[in-house]
Amino acid sequence: MLTDFQTYFRDLAATSPQWNFIWLYDDVQKGRVLTGLWMTIKLSVFCLIFSVLIGILGAWAQGARSRLLRGLVQGYVQFFRNTPPLLQLLFFYFALGQFTPKYSPDGWLEVPMISNVGWAIISLSFFAGAFNIEIFRAGVESVPNSTREAAESLGMTRLQTYTNVVFPLALRISMPALSANLINLVKTTNQAFAIAVPELLYQSVSIWNDFPSAQKPTMLMLLVCYLGLVGVLSLGMGRWERKLRIPGYGA
Repeated sequence: MLTDFQTYFRDLAATSPQWNFIWLYDDVQKGRVLTGLWMTIKLSVFCLIFSVLIGILGAWAQGARSRLLRGLVQGYVQFFRNTPPLLQLLFFYFALGQFTPKYSPDGWLEVPMISNVGWAIISLSFFAGAFNIEIFRAGVESVPNSTREAAESLGMTRLQTYTNVVFPLALRISMPALSANLINLVKTTNQAFAIAVPELLYQSVSIWNDFPSAQKPTMLMLLVCYLGLVGVLSLGMGRWERKLRIPGYGA
């Protein structure tokens, strides 16, 4: 069955060279696609987790009594919201990367402690985290003051009120905007291509550079893969949003 499938696409490439689905019958190219897809998934998962954590902590810090802390968070948000993510990525990797401590695993070669994959995760997480801070801040501000006062009247500290009362309610209100930002983050991971992170776009470009006849099919595969990744995330966020929904409260 598999042999017939591969033979069909090998014959298709011979008769219609513009439709060379080489990664369907060549194990080496299939391995490059799967490696790139796995790297894209890992990048997406790490960036999603870190950006949400940044958003939660940043939203809490924006309500802090310290003007210095609020100013630092606001400066961070303005910097990352108002500069292109690709420029941030290049700045992190080429400008800050030169100050990264190095180690020598074999006594000869010096390797930076933060790889290009690490810088991609850091940069993209900070970028999406800035938007998440504003999303969570809007959710926190929508929680009525009477709710906070009721929690504090029960003896809760500010941190306990935030983690046990305010944030769970704010999260429900923030879910639609949070979903949109996380979906945008997954699509933005392909910019890691610029610093040679071997994600899906990087591997795809490598394939059609080696086999120009595979360009159109590989572009089609790229679109389908990103559509699938975004679709899975969108469905998951939708189910989570419905599960968290409180009838009569929030969106």
